Amino acid sequence: MSRFIVRLIINAVALWLTTLIVAGVSVVPFGDGDTTAVVLTYLLVALIFGVVNGVIGNLIRIVAFPLYILTLGLIALIVNGLLLLLVAWISSLIGFGLEVDGFWWGVLGAIVLGLISWLIGIVLKPLVGKTR
Repeated sequence: MSRFIVRLIINAVALWLTTLIVAGVSVVPFGDGDTTAVVLTYLLVALIFGVVNGVIGNLIRIVAFPLYILTLGLIALIVNGLLLLLVAWISSLIGFGLEVDGFWWGVLGAIVLGLISWLIGIVLKPLVGKTR
């Protein structure tokens, strides 16, 4: 359970940094926008992203496996951008959360989010490894 929480926090921090770096990706907090609301919004969006990526993302990767081989994995950029757009759509249904300005902003945001999450994961690998 604690590994899940650490991964959730890593994804939330990576999402926060992505919104600072990529102009077309932003997060709209719920409520009056105080610090607690902003943190909870990032955690909620990171949770939605984890569920979408874990369930739908894995299903797409299994079904589209021949396309991954054919394109040497470049289709993953498109799939990850679409998954980020899906997270933005789901969070818009609840009235707050992730906003992506377009498909290519989604692709760029997914690339930056993946790189930042990977880098934070490398730095915190001893912490994540100890929580098993």
